Amino acid sequence: MQARMTETAAHDGLAFRFDIAQGGNTFDAHRIVHLAAAHDAQDAMKERIMRAYLSEGELISDHATLERLAVEVGLPRDEVRAVLSSDRFAAEVRDDERTAAEFGINAVPFFVVDRAIGASGAHPPEQLVELLRQARAANPPAAVATGASGETCAADGSGC
Repeated sequence: MQARMTETAAHDGLAFRFDIAQGGNTFDAHRIVHLAAAHDAQDAMKERIMRAYLSEGELISDHATLERLAVEVGLPRDEVRAVLSSDRFAAEVRDDERTAAEFGINAVPFFVVDRAIGASGAHPPEQLVELLRQARAANPPAAVATGASGETCAADGSGC
């Protein structure tokens, strides 16, 4: 499985190095991702953590490593230290864990669309697009009444 993932990643220009990856508890990394979200840097933080783990052999459970990575993406060092020395965002991470359990998520990647349809594992873009189509078909946009004449249009404004 790791060889297949490494090959797939290489096609997208990513260098996965499972031979140097270090396992560890990711709870604090998830807390730092929540801090990053508060600074509109969640995507950058997740990308940096994943690259550190999968390509650089960083121990992402180490507080010094998490602090360095967070500062690299622009988070304030003092806030990062405050989070890591407290239980800030612990409740949010536990809530994320409960939500994942409710969806039956026990591995990554896992995609959830509209909190109703999910897919486990890596999929080509075409299959993910189909997942989005299924979600849209299951929950089409609501019609919205506009104006005194009662005409309706779709939520995106079409049909008016």
